[in-house]
Amino acid sequence: MDAIDQKIVAALTRNARVSYAELASNVLLSRNAVRQRIERLERQGHISGYTIVRGGAETGELVSAFVLVYRQDRMRGGDVLAALTRIPEVVICEILSGDFDIMVRLEAASLERIRGIWEDIAQMSGVRDTVTALTLSSVVNGRRREATP
Repeated sequence: MDAIDQKIVAALTRNARVSYAELASNVLLSRNAVRQRIERLERQGHISGYTIVRGGAETGELVSAFVLVYRQDRMRGGDVLAALTRIPEVVICEILSGDFDIMVRLEAASLERIRGIWEDIAQMSGVRDTVTALTLSSVVNGRRREATP
């Protein structure tokens, strides 16, 4: 581990969900270089896990948002999907027909965390654009209707 790796590990220790963009700014590297260093540190065992504390989860104070994602290439956008599955706050990720490629529902402990995830998604290689909408209230949640024959 060099000095930059140590700075990255220290920043992740303070906030395990800090965005690649913020880390890159702090260590004066590109976002992609920071991502590659983190992946190497994970492979080498310097980073062996992340802890998530879902503040507000017990009291129902989660912030929810939908992120509609346009990919550069719909047919070869598997890297975007793989990256989205690694974000713990992603509770729904669906491929859509029509104008948008992917619909992601986020649930996080704060609006700031939603913003950080949005930044991460918007900066992913293979993402052309995003549209984000915050959930103001939930009318129906989790109810399934039986199909009638």
